[in-house]
Amino acid sequence: MPQEQERRFVEHLAECSGCELYLDQFRQTIVTTGELTPDNISDDARQHLLTAFRGWQRQ
Repeated sequence: MPQEQERRFVEHLAECSGCELYLDQFRQTIVTTGELTPDNISDDARQHLLTAFRGWQRQ
């Protein structure tokens, strides 16, 4: 991320508790799930996740 964009991002996080919480949830998810690569997920699970996310975008 370019330095100016990172600065604005960090400033925003300092003022926005909702975004700070959102970012923390991402961090917790990454720690909880570990590294997930395409090779580590079954075709069935991949399709299930893709379907779920496609449906989410339509809401």
